[in-house]
Amino acid sequence: MLVELRTINEDNYEECLNLRASVTNDDFVDSVAWSLAEAWVFYDASRPFAIYAGDVMVGYVLMYIGENNPQIINFMIDSDFQAQGYGAAAAKLCVEYLCKECSASKISLPVERENSVAQRFWSKAGFEMTDDMENGYLFMRLYIPEN
Repeated sequence: MLVELRTINEDNYEECLNLRASVTNDDFVDSVAWSLAEAWVFYDASRPFAIYAGDVMVGYVLMYIGENNPQIINFMIDSDFQAQGYGAAAAKLCVEYLCKECSASKISLPVERENSVAQRFWSKAGFEMTDDMENGYLFMRLYIPEN
């Protein structure tokens, strides 16, 4: 399964806006429209991508690269494509991107305290829960070993 991150542009933004989180995740994930607006406002420090499996858009991610504090801010796989391995493959690509583009030694991501599904997902990807809270979100962190 070839999963890749692609830039969002005039050819795919409408398809991206139609991505939907599953009903159970709806309260935990910002809409793509909200996230893209946030990326536009914070353009210099934001990296939004569509997640593709082959030629099919299966998800969306917004990464933050500012202040020497790389983060995966908003990550979602469309409800039609969940539980098929796309999320795990895309999470790995996000980590690789932030390591390459930001020389990340740690990567943070916010999760809702009640979102145990996301917490388990990111734990499997190597992220650890921290005691850090900001705007009601708990932060998980992945520490990158030095090569």
